[in-house]
Amino acid sequence: MRIRPTRHSFVLLLALLFAFAGSPRLLAQTNTTSLSGLITDPTGALIPQVAIELSNPATGFIKVVKSDARGAYSFDQVTPGSYTVTVSATAFSPEVEKVELLVATPRTLNFQLKAGTTDVVNVETSLAQLNTTDATLGKAFDSSQVQNLPYLANNVTYLLSLQPGVLAVDSGAQTGGLNTDARTGIVNGARQDQSNITLDGVDNNDQVFGYAFNGALRSTRDSVEEFRVTTTNANADAGRSSGAQVSLVTRSGTNKIHGSAYEYYRDPGVTSNNWFNKQAELNSGQPNIPAKVLEHTYGASLGLPIIKDKLFFFVSVASWPDC
Repeated sequence: MRIRPTRHSFVLLLALLFAFAGSPRLLAQTNTTSLSGLITDPTGALIPQVAIELSNPATGFIKVVKSDARGAYSFDQVTPGSYTVTVSATAFSPEVEKVELLVATPRTLNFQLKAGTTDVVNVETSLAQLNTTDATLGKAFDSSQVQNLPYLANNVTYLLSLQPGVLAVDSGAQTGGLNTDARTGIVNGARQDQSNITLDGVDNNDQVFGYAFNGALRSTRDSVEEFRVTTTNANADAGRSSGAQVSLVTRSGTNKIHGSAYEYYRDPGVTSNNWFNKQAELNSGQPNIPAKVLEHTYGASLGLPIIKDKLFFFVSVASWPDC
């Protein structure tokens, strides 16, 4: 029996797609972050009922909370990004601070307000802050690092190898960019198939091969905003495996139009021979010819606003490397 789509079903499907694209509450916990801290006066006394505003001009996000009786505030399950924190209280000077909230990396930010003035105090913060909120160990890569650091086949999960405790043996260039060596991707002694990769909080593990550096859905430089690799002491929301926990965040549209186009090409003629392959060829009387390595990747991305501050569009397309 052949089922023919109706106009009603098409409209319903389109509405569901827009609902999923525009609702930040659908994000999983491993795809989010948090911000918390204390509000005090110049003497160190805690200040309750202080208004703290968290805003992101790129997406129009604004959320306001008030400090509790102990002067503490908290923003939970926040989408990673660049935010502005504004603290306002009666008889105290307002304070404004810009902060970069990285994925799966809770941030603590305390404020000590100045009394007797109405001038706005702008505070500069350092991104290189130790994680004192939980016991997780790992490095979060922000958008600038994802865009600028070099890695094989334009696959950002190769940056996992830059973490302390991670063993990277074979680049996998001769196998389509896949790490087939069983030792590659071992994190603190755990096998590579014990690493857990999530994309926007959704399972992205290759259930067939279990390669540590390659998810079921390939992630490229232009499709990933940022990610964090938790190598040790992952939280309960991180998942189901004993190895590294890789949380990737997909880029999205903003109030500004942005896009990119790229092409990477590596010709076999500029490839040097592997030392072991060279010795085997010489011992068997064969010429010194390196294995064929051809890498050719290309793609493009585009992000733009559909409804300012409310609804955005982003698309990224990329080729699989020819190797």
